[in-house]
This record gives sequence, structure tokens and C-alpha cells, in this order.
Amino acid sequence: MVEVVITGMGLVSALGKSLKENWQKLILGKSGIQRYQPFLELSPLPLGLIGEKPAKLKMLTQMVVDSALQDAGLKPPLIDCAVVIGSSRSHQGLWETLARQMYFGEYSSDSEEKLEDWLDFLPHMNAIAAARQIGATNIVLAPMAACATGIWAISQATLLIKTGQCQRAIAGAVEAPITPLTLAGFQQMGALAKTGAYPFDVHREGLVLGEGAAVFVLESKELAKQRHAKIYGEVLGFGLTTDAYHANQPEPEGKSAIAAIQQCLKRSSLTPNDIDYIHAHGTATQLNDRIESKIIQTIFSQKVAVSSTKGATGHTLGTSGALGMAFSLLALQQQILPPCVGLQTPEFDLNLVTTARKHNIKNVLTFSFGFGGQNAVLALGNS
Repeated sequence: MVEVVITGMGLVSALGKSLKENWQKLILGKSGIQRYQPFLELSPLPLGLIGEKPAKLKMLTQMVVDSALQDAGLKPPLIDCAVVIGSSRSHQGLWETLARQMYFGEYSSDSEEKLEDWLDFLPHMNAIAAARQIGATNIVLAPMAACATGIWAISQATLLIKTGQCQRAIAGAVEAPITPLTLAGFQQMGALAKTGAYPFDVHREGLVLGEGAAVFVLESKELAKQRHAKIYGEVLGFGLTTDAYHANQPEPEGKSAIAAIQQCLKRSSLTPNDIDYIHAHGTATQLNDRIESKIIQTIFSQKVAVSSTKGATGHTLGTSGALGMAFSLLALQQQILPPCVGLQTPEFDLNLVTTARKHNIKNVLTFSFGFGGQNAVLALGNS
């Protein structure tokens, strides 16, 4: 049986531009969410921006891929490395810019977006660009599974290694979703918060959109040991299901989400009692937090620690599960439970982590429940 381990991480979010900065601010209970008005046609909103203006997908990808390789002690070219990097929005911001150029003549002298380059902005081209960046000529995948994209990408990469199609993969997700259309769409749904993100709180208002990117170097344990690489943890298993219920509402009883958790536990040879910490999806919307809490209470005992980090980073859509994986691996490595930033008055009877604390952590689960009822669960453990 091939064991898959994580030997490198690259992470950028509203909390910071490095793995260390993100973790340090998170365990201090800091939030990167601030009020911005990036588009004059839309009113100011709390957002998780990395800089003062919306980021570019290409820039975020290059940054985290370089960071992950450096962290893993690897240098390009990595010819046999697979690339599995997804995004739920991909280059949507560029398409919106091109549309404004075409229909309203809004050209800018410093604009990087040109209609003749449209092929570079297709959904899968970001993963292709990452492959070029590291000189990889193995399989390239570009999953899109709404908010579950990050965990889907890690699961696909894990499967590639376990089935012998490669010994190493760089995998994760990148999201630059702060665009007029995305903001207007979520506003139309009534899903956006007015002041901030407060997962599992009585006074939660809705989600806060955030930018983010997280990619990982995954390797067979054998390969990692051969090169004496540091190991953050092991991918024990995953569960992937779909509700087949509604475009943007989770199935009320959480049946398929429960099935994904059970599938993940079975593949990982774990029981619910083996889980020490759950990095919840925790979007801070009324519906998600209520149903997710019910799911956790159905399967797990009250003692399992639970938190969501979206109060610190915002909801990074397709990247959210990958960010959750990064924070979960650091929790494993440092034996510290990360806090549910923004939570003041819990509504649910869960063991919610309000401030970072030391804890014996052996096995963790990371949840992602995306639009369209896409459920993804990942199990991580010490290696």
C-alpha cells in the first residue's frame, strides 16, 4: 500500500503572504478581513483581500507554487511531477475585464488583458501555466468543484500517487474571486455579511468573500524518505459525494455529506472516536452552519474539537478546503488547535475552539461542502 505524505506547502491569504505569517496571525486570533470598495459601482463590503486591490490568479499561483517547492527542498525542472491545481472561478476576473473592454471601451494602458490572449484565460490554463513553471510534463488536472475544489484536487493527486501514475504531485487550489459579477451574484442571493464573518455564532450574518491560494507537494512516503524530506503529515483518505438536491442549498438532513465523512473514515481505517479535530467548512451562513453542526453531532462525540478559519481569511471558495488542509497540517505538526476567529456566542452544542490551545492531535478531518451539493472530506494524520 502506497502511503502519501505532504513535504511542502505554499499558502497566501488575507492573513499573510507566507505559511508562517498565516499561522502566527491565526493562532493569535487575528483576521485579515477589512472593509473595501474595489469597484465603484458596488457598495463597500467586508472582504478578505491579500493586497489593497483584487489579486491576479496568475500572480497568486506563481507565488504559492514557488513557496511550496522551496518549502519541500525541490527545484525545477520536475519532469515527472503531476500537477493538480483547481479553481472554482479561474480567470473570471479577466473575462469580465475583456467584456468591459469590448462593450464599453474601458481600455487601460497598463492592462495585461488582451482579447488576442483569450486562450490563456481558459479554465484549465492556470494549471497548465503551473506545469510550465516547474517544468512538469506528467499529467495535469484542473478540477472545478465549487467550494470543494481544493479537497477534490488533493484527493485526485493522492489517487495518482497511490495508483502508481506518479510518485510526486503538486496539488491544491487558487482563487481570485473578487470581481463585480461574483460580488453582485452573492449579494443577489443575500449571502454576504455586512460587517464580518462569524462562523457558528448566534449573530452570524453570512459569508465574506476572500482571496487565497494553497498548494502542496505530495509524495510517496518512500520517495520522501529517500531524499530525507521533512514530512508534515499523511493523507489517510478522502470522501467525495454529491447531494443531487439543489444548486445552492445543502440537502437539509446532510445525508450525502454524512456519506462523504463515512466514506473518508472507512478509507482511512478510522472511527469517529479517532478524530481529534475537525476543520469545519463553517461559512457563517445561517443554513450551512446549522446543517454542518447537525452533521457533526450525528457522527461525532461532543469532545471532538471544531473550528472554522473563515472568520480570519474570508471564504476563499474553491481554495477554502486547501487552506483548511494547510491549517490542519500545522495543527498536527505543532499540536495546537486553531481558533474559530469571529466566534463570540456559539449557537450550537459543539466543542468549538474560541482561542488557540495545545492539544494532543493525531488525526484530523477537513470538510468542504460546495454549491451544487459537492461534498469533500479529507483525513490527515501524523506520519
